Amino acid sequence: MTDTKMERRKALGAIMLTGAGASLLATAAQAQQSADTLQQVRNRGELRIGTPPGEPWFYKDQRSDEWKGIGWGAGVALAKELGVKPVAVETTWGTAVAGLQAGQFDVLFAMDATPQRALAIDFPVQPMFYYALGILARDGLAAKTWTDLDKPDVRIGVVLGTSPDRDLSVRLANAKIERFPNIDEVGAAYMSGRVDAVSLFHPALVMLRSRVKRGTVLLPEPIKAASTSAGVRRDVDKSWRDWVGVAINSLYETGQIQKIYEEFLTFRGIDPKQAPALLREQWART
Repeated sequence: MTDTKMERRKALGAIMLTGAGASLLATAAQAQQSADTLQQVRNRGELRIGTPPGEPWFYKDQRSDEWKGIGWGAGVALAKELGVKPVAVETTWGTAVAGLQAGQFDVLFAMDATPQRALAIDFPVQPMFYYALGILARDGLAAKTWTDLDKPDVRIGVVLGTSPDRDLSVRLANAKIERFPNIDEVGAAYMSGRVDAVSLFHPALVMLRSRVKRGTVLLPEPIKAASTSAGVRRDVDKSWRDWVGVAINSLYETGQIQKIYEEFLTFRGIDPKQAPALLREQWART
């Protein structure tokens, strides 16, 4: 065999080895990506929690640099169950799905399981807690039922394009629905007296009430309830999704999620007795 032929064979063999090595690396990377998140959390000794700022779900105390809120408190509780450290990974609601897909964090609590999100990530079947569509009513505005609000002289502020906007547009044919681009402008309209009430889901109403210092948070009947959940990466092995579901259900059934909520309200100077609960079984008593 000539030297030239031998050199060609060596070169071809090197190329094949390089290709095989690259294939093995790719396979290893895929295996790591599809590996069960539960085992990764245990191996790492950390539960990475997505933290998109927004009260009462996630709130970063600028004085202590610590995270608080319902979502963060739930994460701390689950990390304790696993015997690992809770670690905050800052994100936004708009990029949270992509962050979960990319493995930037392991879970994001208080994330609604919408059909669009469910195309990309997984959600436990168990709800984390419930919230209801309500109103922050000006003093003197009585509203035991939604029918009580369905009058031409009642002005209700909503955020344009949101679920409350869509629901009230159908539910209240006679009331005047005033639409604003964001919650801050709705709050400003309420403060100035341009609207008699603001409609949001009740935890957001509680936080708005704490800022404007006036009015009453009400849940008119029939109560429209919605549940929230926790988003996780879509693994081949569903152990992580299923465990998170069992864990958040335990937080709900034992009342611990309500306790976490009340602790945050107290931290923010809000009397928990003045706020509708996250446990729908208690709504009749609020």
